[in-house]
Amino acid sequence: MKKILFTASEAVPFIKTGGLADVAGSLPKAFRKEEYDVRVVLPLYRVIPDKYKEQMQYLTNYYVELSGEWIYAGLFQLEYDGVIFYFIDNEHYFSGDRIYEDGLWDLEKFAYFSKAALLMCEVIDYRPDIIHCHDWQTGLVPVYLKNEFYDWNRYGDFYQGIKTIMTIHNIKFQGTWNIDDMMRVTGLGGYLFTSDKLESYQNGNYLKGGLVYADWITTVSSCYADEIKYPFYGEGLDGLMRARSNNLSGIVNGIDYQEWNPETDPLIVQNYSVDSFAELKAKNKIALQEELGMAVDEKRFMVGLVSRLTDQKGMDLIDCVMEDICSDDLQFVILGTGEARYENMFRYYEWKYKDRVSSSIMYDNTRSHRIYAACDAFLMPSLFEPCGLSQLMSLRYGTVPIVRETGGLRETVMPYNEYENTGNGFSFANYNAHEMLYTIQYAKYVYYNQHERWNDIVRRGMQADYSWEASARKYEDLYNMLLGW
Repeated sequence: MKKILFTASEAVPFIKTGGLADVAGSLPKAFRKEEYDVRVVLPLYRVIPDKYKEQMQYLTNYYVELSGEWIYAGLFQLEYDGVIFYFIDNEHYFSGDRIYEDGLWDLEKFAYFSKAALLMCEVIDYRPDIIHCHDWQTGLVPVYLKNEFYDWNRYGDFYQGIKTIMTIHNIKFQGTWNIDDMMRVTGLGGYLFTSDKLESYQNGNYLKGGLVYADWITTVSSCYADEIKYPFYGEGLDGLMRARSNNLSGIVNGIDYQEWNPETDPLIVQNYSVDSFAELKAKNKIALQEELGMAVDEKRFMVGLVSRLTDQKGMDLIDCVMEDICSDDLQFVILGTGEARYENMFRYYEWKYKDRVSSSIMYDNTRSHRIYAACDAFLMPSLFEPCGLSQLMSLRYGTVPIVRETGGLRETVMPYNEYENTGNGFSFANYNAHEMLYTIQYAKYVYYNQHERWNDIVRRGMQADYSWEASARKYEDLYNMLLGW
């Protein structure tokens, strides 16, 4: 039995702010239980819903030495969907209203969490073969492990030989601060804050520390693993990524095929499958048009957008050509929140074109499911996208993605080839508003004039496997390689 411990700052269903939580919460249950014992350790935040806290079992408590102080750590356990989750309790660090509060405070609490997670293994006599770390919040786990916890006099051989994997979900977020303060809150010696270890552009950098000391590095798509070796995407760490390229790979994320399943989804008006979408899918479009007060026409080409409304997601491209997008043979349905200028832009166009534009400036899970089910196409013109989940959901629901070729979008959306009748979506290469507009117009042309071809595109998307099970098999191969099995 191979023992794997996930360390992460968030995981579904307990606490979520982004895609990291989906990976940490959903991936562990997809491993083959007879061969892999995968467990997860998280902070016990005050904001975790009480219904989960009430199910937690108290295990023990211990003390963590951090910067010369001995700090309390309580340990709780909960088995959820066949996976054991550990929760480290400390009200001083984890009682805030938000799980991320920025600045030095976050750096201190995640230094504490990283050390507490390592010490937990010895306290409960659970020695993992691999510790799988996620994003900068756990970047110090490999650093502490390969330095302080390799001290034979204190820990014997308990921590010797444990492998570590560092997964980058978004290299833009690195956990940086000035070196003096970082040394103070982490208790790490000055010898670690050099350019070949934790120092980066005269600051300390948690993520860099994890990337230097981890035995292997993964990202959430193969394309993103290639992109971060270059300055535009590498956020200052591209040189390190090139240096570690022999120990770097990408595995695309999955989605929960139980939650995102058009055949059984209770949140949509009409269920359908790959065999029945041509007859039944349009009923969801009619229902959404009626719900949103748009012109009701099941044949009208409908494009969806469920996103944070920020530059990273390509909203500046949409802003540039929004008037052209809003032609009278297209409907555009938007759901999301973000920068005020984009929120107001979409509100304005809904006011101007009420019959063809709907802007829901909020997040509503039910409406997101209905948009995926109702729309013909789904727009994701991202500047960069490490993996992306929305395009996987749209493929699952037979809603054809229109994406920019970057990161996970380039890996999962194969552009339609009209000569060979292949592909599962439409894509454009350059970060250019008119290239995006042309691609939308081309997709619309295929929809109206080559509808059988359009249905072929839909069918290929719905038949693809982007479940967590598919991702888990690739992680299993990586674990086996790392352990020499």
